[in-house]
Amino acid sequence: MESHRGPLKSAVPSNIVSPVRRCSRTACGRPAVATLTYVYADSTAVLGPLATYAEPHCYDLCAEHSERLTAPRGWEVVRLLDGSAPARPSGDDLEALANAVREAARPQERAAGAGGGGRAADPMEVARRGHLRVLRSPDN
Repeated sequence: MESHRGPLKSAVPSNIVSPVRRCSRTACGRPAVATLTYVYADSTAVLGPLATYAEPHCYDLCAEHSERLTAPRGWEVVRLLDGSAPARPSGDDLEALANAVREAARPQERAAGAGGGGRAADPMEVARRGHLRVLRSPDN
């Protein structure tokens, strides 16, 4: 005779364990968004995206506690960027963007008219834009 029962289900539903990981800070029940790990040998606290699974020596933190995190005196805090969060532009990024805009706004110099600007002409160089060069294929 064939059984018509479905898959076994738990006889006792559990309301104690939540599928959402919570902040490890005392009395904080907010959902965790980051994982804190201490590297004692390097005196470093590493704060990164929420780990795939809970580790015994790591601490899950909510958004508020991860933003306010400070390390003990003499320790360094390393914050790893979450790949899904947009990165803020740094000063170097903004400077590179400004230089690219300035370069694009300059009138294009013709190699024949400008005379190469005092540089020896490279027979492989087809065009130049700032510090970038377009080179002819060695086959041509």
